[in-house]
Amino acid sequence: MNGRQAVGAGLAAVAAMAAGFAAGPVALGSPPPAAVPAATVTVAPVVAVAKGTPPAPGAREPAVDGTRYDLAALPVVDVFAVRPELPVDDDPGGDLTGLVAHPSGAAAPVFAEPGTAPVARLPRTLQFGGTTVPVVVQHEHWLRVLLPGRQAPPSSGDPGQLTGWVRAADVEVAPAVAQVEVDLTARTVDVVRGGERERVSDGFAWGTAATPTPVGRTFVMTTRVDRSFAFTRGHPIVYLGVQSPTLDGFSGADVAVTAFHYHDVRTGPVSNGCIRLGAEALARLAELPEGTPVTVRA
Repeated sequence: MNGRQAVGAGLAAVAAMAAGFAAGPVALGSPPPAAVPAATVTVAPVVAVAKGTPPAPGAREPAVDGTRYDLAALPVVDVFAVRPELPVDDDPGGDLTGLVAHPSGAAAPVFAEPGTAPVARLPRTLQFGGTTVPVVVQHEHWLRVLLPGRQAPPSSGDPGQLTGWVRAADVEVAPAVAQVEVDLTARTVDVVRGGERERVSDGFAWGTAATPTPVGRTFVMTTRVDRSFAFTRGHPIVYLGVQSPTLDGFSGADVAVTAFHYHDVRTGPVSNGCIRLGAEALARLAELPEGTPVTVRA
């Protein structure tokens, strides 16, 4: 789209949309060109650091894939990505494994299904985050993970939480330090660590009927402070990996990111899908690392 001219403008646009579009119309800048990794990836031994939730009973263990793929030929999966080849989370209310994954090399190939050719690559680093991702299904050699980006904008398809498969040999796997649970009916936000539940908020604003807060499993994509957005009062914006279920973008921009953020008006269904919180709750959520699983329930 025209108007994609500056990386800085792109970050500002993502921040404005993630914060409920309260900053008014903005133009989306170009996503930064992703670093092109080496042409091949070496399959390394798997180091098991934690045991996640096993696959469903009767599920077949996918075959090992030791192929070295040309990563430079694969498109990046990031917040700007539209990847119709990748599936949307088909169990948004399902359990999490308690694990997160991060590419161990320059990038990890991403597959729609084990046993098929990869359709994208997840770099080890991205300017807008989204490279540490929750594991929702764990096999010995394959992991299904949540991803940034969308399968399609809502006007042309399903904009739900994007997923994909990575090989266990291509990623570092570790336990998630915590997870966030949001209840839109009870208006509560909890941080759960090691079985201990901390109530960080018992009230917030959420999305309108026309621009609802997306429900289901997602994750902390990145956390940033942008003092140019006065409505945040200098508090951090905690961006999530899921985007609006009804908005393709805003003011010519082609992303519609959801986030936790501060706002003086933080009661009732008033946002474009973001969750507006007080300063103390934001401070607690901002302490969580990228990749922290987040579950939003209606």
